[in-house]
Amino acid sequence: MTRPQTRIERSQENRRQFFVAGENQAIERRGDEKGAAESWLRVTRTWVAQQARVHPDVFVGWANVIRLFLTAMQRRAAGDPRVWDDLQEYARSVTAQFPPQ
Repeated sequence: MTRPQTRIERSQENRRQFFVAGENQAIERRGDEKGAAESWLRVTRTWVAQQARVHPDVFVGWANVIRLFLTAMQRRAAGDPRVWDDLQEYARSVTAQFPPQ
């Protein structure tokens, strides 16, 4: 038998369900890939703004992530998909192990 969830666990689960519901709505409106990307971009933008008040280095980290993504796309467009493939593999493994809460 499983134990009842704590208040914190319920809060995390409700937040996760909110993210998933938002992603599903965006997918219905915009289509699979584009809707999901726009949904997670909105969530991330909100988190960056909130966390920047507490942790000033958030913008530095966000800028580095964006530069990495841009570099991977440019290398892929130039015919070298290695950076893109590595980035995708790493992103899948990290989000599988630590899904957004």
